[in-house]
Amino acid sequence: MKNKQTKNISPWAWVPTLYFAEGVPYVVAMTVAVIMYKRLGISNADIALYTSWLYLPWVIKPFWRPFVDLIKTKRWWITSMQLLIGAGFAGVAFLIPVPFFFQATLAVLWLIAFSSATHDIAADGFYMLALDSSQQSFFVGIRSTFYRFAMIAGQGILIIIAGALESHTGMDPVTFSVQSSPTAFTQVVNVDSLSKVNFPEEETIQFVAFPSNLTLSTQPITLDSLQRIKAVALEYNKNNHFISEENQQNNLTKQKNETWWHRHIAGPFADFIKENFGEKREKISTVDNLTGNAGIVAIRLTKKPEAGKALILNLSHSKGDKSISLASGERFVFTEENWNKPALVVVQLDAKLKGQASSEFKGVSGNIRLAWSITFFILSGLFVLFYLYHRFILPRPASDHPSFNHSSKDIIKEFGRTFATFFQKKGIGLAIAFMLLYRLGEAMLVKMSSPFLLDPREVGGLGLTTGEVGLVYGTVGVIALTLGGIVGGIAASRKGLKYWIWPMALCITLPHLAYLYLSWFMPESMLLINMAVAFEQFGYGFGFTAYMLYMIYFSEGEHKTAHYAICTGFMALGMMLPGMIAGWLQELLGYNHFFIFVLICAIPTLAIIPFMKIDKEFGKKKAE
Repeated sequence: MKNKQTKNISPWAWVPTLYFAEGVPYVVAMTVAVIMYKRLGISNADIALYTSWLYLPWVIKPFWRPFVDLIKTKRWWITSMQLLIGAGFAGVAFLIPVPFFFQATLAVLWLIAFSSATHDIAADGFYMLALDSSQQSFFVGIRSTFYRFAMIAGQGILIIIAGALESHTGMDPVTFSVQSSPTAFTQVVNVDSLSKVNFPEEETIQFVAFPSNLTLSTQPITLDSLQRIKAVALEYNKNNHFISEENQQNNLTKQKNETWWHRHIAGPFADFIKENFGEKREKISTVDNLTGNAGIVAIRLTKKPEAGKALILNLSHSKGDKSISLASGERFVFTEENWNKPALVVVQLDAKLKGQASSEFKGVSGNIRLAWSITFFILSGLFVLFYLYHRFILPRPASDHPSFNHSSKDIIKEFGRTFATFFQKKGIGLAIAFMLLYRLGEAMLVKMSSPFLLDPREVGGLGLTTGEVGLVYGTVGVIALTLGGIVGGIAASRKGLKYWIWPMALCITLPHLAYLYLSWFMPESMLLINMAVAFEQFGYGFGFTAYMLYMIYFSEGEHKTAHYAICTGFMALGMMLPGMIAGWLQELLGYNHFFIFVLICAIPTLAIIPFMKIDKEFGKKKAE
């Protein structure tokens, strides 16, 4: 029997907020952190490797589930973890401005992930204790819906807020235009003369560009000439510390470059992959070793910035003909040491451009670290509110108490027996292989989708802003994902898992073609980009239904709740391991070839299905 207070509190008062709170830290650890580190200049290899470790608490969650039952109440665990998560978000916000922010924020995010996984255990247990069976059935869709709302809030609204803060925490944008002309003279690029241009000092600090209007001849130049121009500009920018040192300081994987393993095995293997399978971007838009003409624009500050303050300038194509593009110099760091020297931007014409065209480029200097600090302070405040609200509104069911009837020794012994019976199930090897391989391509894709959308076009990305990524991936994508899950659930209830396993497996793999299309044709239309992402996410949502149903099916029998928890651990492991190498592979292959590899990852998924034994009646809706 539930006590009087429990009966007086409607589940509508706490189920939606509880599962919204459950979803937010997960999406922050899995997606928001990836976008944040990308905007702060961390390499794709490091982002994928180290953020994939954040899956670990969900992988090992079944191991400490018994101790949540043994110690304190589920209600206590829920409110305590929400307070701890809020403190963790505040810690991330405080640590973003420090020089060693990558290592420091990763450590705090791992604690947040651990707290979030513990919160999941307590929330799911509390849901079963505080509601009777009919209420549990009624609210199962409500809890899933609000968990999805958390995905939209985290991947969409939160990223849009961060993007808006990035745009409004800096100075006025700097702009310059580039024109092509068949009659213009092909000028020899002189880096020395550009580096010595006298820029006027102003009373207000701002960025200025010289020349503000550059005209380039459509006469092509040799590929070697282009490489020399880019190399000289890059060396100059590095020598003057305009190229962000964050990547160099925080690129932890490169610290092992001098080991025997790297010199004799990892290094040669990476070189082999890059040479034989990597994308050869330099050959794009060349004819007989000729390529489009290139020029240099110099950008400098008019006034010395505050001591210890770094101003980051992000350059991108603003409007005009896309045949004129940035060839080098999309991100610069200006400090009190280099403010009076110009950073050099290389712009290039497409080799096929023969007539007159013009384009405008814009440099935005928002304080990215401040923007993301504010974003995480908002998250911290949200979870303090969750803690205060749930501390008073959550019911107190009489059945929610520590397991006094069992000693810790008995619980550990029972847990060991439960674990042993899981691995004694018939077909365990095939089941584990399915759980690890079914989302192999998606595990690779999910780590690189946001960096791909954010990266500039000259390195194969789409060059979207942070806010645009929040709209495309975090809002449109999540809505499509949710709709796919709903349609998948309805379909599975009519024909069962065995009937739908093949169509759903195809739907979770083949829509990866959407990203191959984006990387190949690189459309500028936001409508096409949104449609492609929505198509892939709908397929994932539809296909994921089979994965969830199979875990339920394999968990049937004694200890099914505990066995399902173990299955979710393998589910997280299946995302963690491939995700760790996704960034490394992408940097070797390039985005286009990486997405081809993601499609090839469909082969293990599809190859294992013919061997699976599934009851043809499982998943079908029972007749009344």
